[in-house]
Amino acid sequence: MTQLIEPDAEIGDIAEAAKQVPTDASLYERLGGAYAIAGAVDVLVDRLFDNALVNANTGVHAHHGNAANGPGYKFLVTAWSIEAAGGPKCYLGHDMVAAHDGLSIDTAGFDAVAMEIAATLMFLGVPQRERTEFNDIIESYRPQVIQTATA
Repeated sequence: MTQLIEPDAEIGDIAEAAKQVPTDASLYERLGGAYAIAGAVDVLVDRLFDNALVNANTGVHAHHGNAANGPGYKFLVTAWSIEAAGGPKCYLGHDMVAAHDGLSIDTAGFDAVAMEIAATLMFLGVPQRERTEFNDIIESYRPQVIQTATA
């Protein structure tokens, strides 16, 4: 019989995790590791799937408009975020160019996603240092994701 193991409540709390690790720890550690990052991504993806500006892009909406895509997207974004934050190598998806190929993501679309990420981290109580560091990671992918120069 499978035994249910309850995760420590503090492990899944991204704001608490950031307060409990040394300041020289990796962003992954300061964000609380896989459980906390997965929790944040769960909130983020729901917000992205509901964001009218993000979904104004028909290519993006074709994916976000299908609720069945949510769990897989959450898995990929969680794995990507874990790696990007300095955690273990676990992302099996495409690189950012291939992942966004054909979606015609413009500056406004990228900005809408970046704003939703920032708002989600703030909503979850992630400290400023960690929010800034993660947002800088997102920003570093701008040239790989944007495919048109229109706003």
